[in-house]
Amino acid sequence: MVDLIVDANVLIALLDGADTWHRTAVALYDALQDAGARMLYLDCVINETIGVLGRRVRERGRISQFAELLSHLNTLIPETQITWVYPEVPRLYADVLDLVRSSDGELNFHDALIALICRELSVRYLASFDRDFDQVSWLERIEELTDLQAMQEKA
Repeated sequence: MVDLIVDANVLIALLDGADTWHRTAVALYDALQDAGARMLYLDCVINETIGVLGRRVRERGRISQFAELLSHLNTLIPETQITWVYPEVPRLYADVLDLVRSSDGELNFHDALIALICRELSVRYLASFDRDFDQVSWLERIEELTDLQAMQEKA
């Protein structure tokens, strides 16, 4: 079984049927489940997901959908399945800033935190549409089904 962290952009696309990446996210999520991947969900990813969904529905005049999206998120990822990493931020703060700095700001604070938590948990794979993660040497980004097939061949 392969461990994999799921990034906010995959969750957002999975939940929001109007998202450009929705079909890709659904196909990827289904394939990961079929492959028996153990998907991990970090609190910082949930934070970002809720924030983006809230902003998106307000900006697009779909505020009536927000409660349903939150319910769907909570059904998909119950609180008991969240990996709580925010308590580690004080310990990792300097390393997060170093990683943000070394990427010349391409990686934001949360993305650097995600990358460092992956390293600490020995999680090599990240389901994400964010190419900024490609510069992180200890991560392999899974964006589409061909990436998943390559991951399975290595496992």
